[in-house]
Parts: sequence; structure tokens; C-alpha cells
Amino acid sequence: MADTPLLSVRDLVVEFPTWRGVVLRAVDGVSFDLRQGEVLGLVGESGAGKSITGAAVIGLLEPPGRIAGGEIRLNGERIDQLDRRAMRRIRGRRVGMVFQDPLTSLNPLYTVGQQLIETIQTHLPLSPGQARQRALDLLVEVGIPAAERRIDSYPHEFSGGMRQRVIIALALAAEPELVIADEPTTALDVSVQAQVISVLKRLCREKNMAIILITHDMGVIAELAHRVAVMYAGRIVEIGTVRDVVKAPRHPYTRGLMGSIPDPAAEADRLAQIPGVMPRLNAIPPGCAFNPRCAAAFDRCRRERPVARDVGTSQVACWLDDEQLRQPDLAMVAR
Repeated sequence: MADTPLLSVRDLVVEFPTWRGVVLRAVDGVSFDLRQGEVLGLVGESGAGKSITGAAVIGLLEPPGRIAGGEIRLNGERIDQLDRRAMRRIRGRRVGMVFQDPLTSLNPLYTVGQQLIETIQTHLPLSPGQARQRALDLLVEVGIPAAERRIDSYPHEFSGGMRQRVIIALALAAEPELVIADEPTTALDVSVQAQVISVLKRLCREKNMAIILITHDMGVIAELAHRVAVMYAGRIVEIGTVRDVVKAPRHPYTRGLMGSIPDPAAEADRLAQIPGVMPRLNAIPPGCAFNPRCAAAFDRCRRERPVARDVGTSQVACWLDDEQLRQPDLAMVAR
């Protein structure tokens, strides 16, 4: 891999001003790198800031949302300060997006082929005939059966899993370097989820394409991602390889997430759970945002915001030292 990351996000801050004059900070100092051919999972509870982070990277923040700090670089080029026209040229051409709900992401009035061809011709200098052939090739690539016939079908004529494959084809239309997949399997049943994951894995491997995978499903992360960043209240609390974060989580919140995953081999009567709820954006506590829910919190956690530091092969934003984090009695398990 090249020394320069494909995507570099540094100290990203996303704010939402309100009509009352209060500014809500949805993403607060997020930093990570992503290299070619790598899949980075963003996980956490609803409201953690995962989707907002993805939207900021691709320039799709809904007003009044705004990037209030930090920087985003794509192959060394800063893109967070580009105007809308310049960002539109990057979006689709260099960065693709797979949205959660394929039915609302496709225009019901146009055939799948028309939508693919329009996207292709927007970004690539191809004739209508060449664009149609590329659309056919993309449908075959993502596993649409009888693509020659289905290219002229409308979105409602496809199943949910097939529509999601069409969305992946749209994201790949201009051969982007990076794809942001926001909950790409949430609305699908388990068997279709496995098919979509298989398509994404194959495309990542064959095209050396980077993916940011936004999800709350650790099973999807374990199957598809190389590294995982755990988000809580707009901040990354732990980032590392999937193996390290899943098998040996360091942050108490990550431990809580891992402890809440059902284990068929376990004999426990009840699943572990994290007490309490994630704080509202207008009520983030001082210090570590997780401290009100953390059994291991001490005075410093309530006073000072922890900074990310290297712990083994991971980075963890927690004041507990390495030895404490390894003690099982500090696991965030509510009985």
C-alpha cells in the first residue's frame, strides 16, 4: 500500500445550529485513515454519529449541518472545503454511496437501466451504447440474474436484495476509489444479507476498492471489515483491527457492545446489556461521555476528556491504563 492514505480524516467536527441559538455537536474530533483495498467499519448505537461522519466525507450533510472543524483529504487532496459543484464531480466519480433503503434511493419512474446509464454518462465520456453496455456489465458484476432482460425493469419489479445490488451497481458506475456503505444490509433478511456481503467482499478484493461500512451489526463487521472504529456520542472511543476489537476489546463501551452479542455456545440465561442510554447532543457530560454508564469510571473520567492513545495495536480513548483494561471485573456488564 502507498504511504499516503486514500482517505484521511483529521479532527472532524460536525455541528447543527438550532433556531434557539444552540449549536449541537454531532461529530466531535473524529480522526481515522483508510487505505486502498481496506474496509473500515464504523459501529455504535443509534445517534453515535456514524452516518453523519459518512455524510460529511461525501459532502451530503443536510442543512443546517456543517463541517465546523478538521479536514478531510482524498489521496492527499483536501475536499472538505470544496464548493458544491466541485464536490459533485468527486461524488459518484471518486466516491460512491450505498444507502440503507434501496427503494427510496431509486427513482420509481425510471427503469434501472435508465438510472445506471444516466449516472455513467454523468461521470464517464461514453456514448449511449457504451454506457448501456457498462450498465449491463455492472448488473452482471453485482449478481443480477438475466441482466439483459432486467436492465429495462423498474425498481418495484426487483426484490429488496436485488434492489440493494442495483444500488451497489450505481455506486460503482464510475469506478470510484472509495465507497461509503450506510447500513447496506439492515433492511434485508439474513440470507440476502450474506449475498450482499459476499458481493461487497468480492468487489473490494478484485477492484482494490476501499469501503467505509457504517452499521450497528457486529456480525457484518466481523465478516467484511479489516478494521473497526467504535463511536460513542460523536467520538471514536476505540479503533483497531477487527480481530483485536472483537476478541479483546479495550474500552468499557466496546466491552459492553461485545458482551451484548448472543453467543450460541454460552449458557447464560440473559444477554449482557449496557445500562442507561446515550446522552442527547445538548446534554453531553463533561469528561468521558460514557462515564455515567461506566462501572469503571473514576473522578478523572468525569472531569477530563480522554485522548486516544496506543494500547497494543489499537487506539483507545480511555483513562484506564492497559493493565486495568485487562481485568475482567471492569467489563461493562449489567446483571
